[in-house]
Amino acid sequence: MANNSLLEIKRSLEPHVGAKVLLRANGGRRKTIERTGVLEETYPSVFIVKLDQEQHAFKRVSYSYADILTESVEVTVCNDEGQVRIEYLQQ
Repeated sequence: MANNSLLEIKRSLEPHVGAKVLLRANGGRRKTIERTGVLEETYPSVFIVKLDQEQHAFKRVSYSYADILTESVEVTVCNDEGQVRIEYLQQ
């Protein structure tokens, strides 16, 4: 069942490859890290975000789909119509 959930999250991210995204990640000890970048690629287990160069020291970050499932990472896609939040909704 968890595999199907991860596959659903991956499929919901795939159409947004190349789009600008906002990441909110759990940084530990009550810290939340916010980063902006472009969703660069989706792989079977992880997705890669190329970060904005002027704002961040790293060029790319990767997160697993399980991070979204466990709500450790929140991905918001910024497009022309507004913002779309990628999340897993349990049924």
